Formats: sequence, structure tokens, C-alpha cells
Amino acid sequence: MRARLLTVVLRIQAGFYLVTGLWPLAHMPSFERITGPKLDDWLVYTVGLLLASIGATLWAGSRRPTTPAVMLAVLAALSLAAVDTFFVLAGRISSIYLLDAAVELALVVALAFGVRQARREGSPHSR
Repeated sequence: MRARLLTVVLRIQAGFYLVTGLWPLAHMPSFERITGPKLDDWLVYTVGLLLASIGATLWAGSRRPTTPAVMLAVLAALSLAAVDTFFVLAGRISSIYLLDAAVELALVVALAFGVRQARREGSPHSR
């Protein structure tokens, strides 16, 4: 059961990134209906593929969580939360992105608890 919480959180984040990253590629009209119209589809596709790539990497790293996998998870979540918050407050993107920022910050908190649990249990996978 060592690092169990960390594994679960990484898999949740991985799934979230895979779904949200591939969504605009699968059906841009529904993506834009929720997030607002986009001027540069190529940029949406690029970010989507990068998110899906991060998601796939986090899934692969979730079996035996390591410091680089957790760093990727935390830094990706903090980066997305910062961009979401900044551009919503600047009036450039829909306020729906604040929901994403909240999810990203919740992931960071859950990852911190997972790391703490793994360290307490002495998991070699938390290093």
C-alpha cells in the first residue's frame, strides 16, 4: 500500500489531462461551446497534445512514483492554474477556466499529501 495515494492522484491527473487534452482534437465545437471561441485552432491542438503527452507520462510514472514524475505533475498543475487565473482576471478568457485552476490547485494539494504519506511509510518510490 506504499505510495498508494500518490499513485491514485497521479492517475486522476493523468486521466484528466488525457481527456481535456484530446477533447478539442476529438470535437472542437463542443470544446469551444464550454471554453469560448478560439482564434487559433492550431494552438489549441498544440496545447491539447502537450497535455495528453503529460497525461500519458504521468500515467506511466504512477505505478512507481518518482520525484521527476511528481515534479512534472506539480509543475504542470501550477503552470496551468497560473495561466488560467492570470488570463481570466485580465479578461482574455472565459471564467470557466477558474474551475480548471481550482482543479489544478486541488491536485497540487493532493499530491503534497501523497508525498507526505509516501515519506511516512518510507516508500522508496517517493524519492
